[in-house]
Amino acid sequence: MEIRPVGTEQPLAAPVEQPLSPSERAERLELVKAVTAVNESGALGSQSELTFSFDRKSRRPILRIVDRQTREVIRQIPSEELLQLANLDA
Repeated sequence: MEIRPVGTEQPLAAPVEQPLSPSERAERLELVKAVTAVNESGALGSQSELTFSFDRKSRRPILRIVDRQTREVIRQIPSEELLQLANLDA
């Protein structure tokens, strides 16, 4: 955390994302296909769906099972706690 005197706020620069390597790009494409297949199969029932995203800092995939209506996260892998620990090392 950065502490600055009041009145000297400067906009924070957005983090620069590194371009994906071909293997990372292929891995993400496979993950998209797998998530789509799971959702189309109905394996999680009609009320839930699988979603994914990537943690910007650690670049690790985040899988979530969410309620289709409320968008409430039912389960997340890895957990927020593990992501925080991973980001301490990144």
